[in-house]
Amino acid sequence: MGKINMKMVVLGGLIAGVVINLGEYILNGVILMEDWEKWAASMNQPAMDSDKMVWYILMGFVMGIAMVWLHAAIRPRFGANLRTAVIAGLFVWLTIWVIGFGSSLIEELYPTNLVLISIIWGLFEAPIATIAGTYLYKEE
Repeated sequence: MGKINMKMVVLGGLIAGVVINLGEYILNGVILMEDWEKWAASMNQPAMDSDKMVWYILMGFVMGIAMVWLHAAIRPRFGANLRTAVIAGLFVWLTIWVIGFGSSLIEELYPTNLVLISIIWGLFEAPIATIAGTYLYKEE
């Protein structure tokens, strides 16, 4: 069993982060932008500003690095293949989108339809980002 190649984890994680950030921009900054703005106005909240955006972008890159690291960690058990990248992506989807963002449904923090759309979007976004991020990954 080889050591995890952290240089490639970070590089691949940045690639995965680009995919995540692009996907989130398309979903939330284009497709659902008006719905999010209406919700924010109804809650007397300001619309998304650049300070918040920077934090979300940084979190996208951290999530990408975590996806690629998880893939590297489970490769010895599941194999160095596309299926393993999908498994890692689905695990991150389950923990971040379903449990993390889905818990906002319990607290009624956001509109149900926007949360469910985001969770379904993430079901595709997370594995695709993981596949992209792990494409070049090789052990040391």
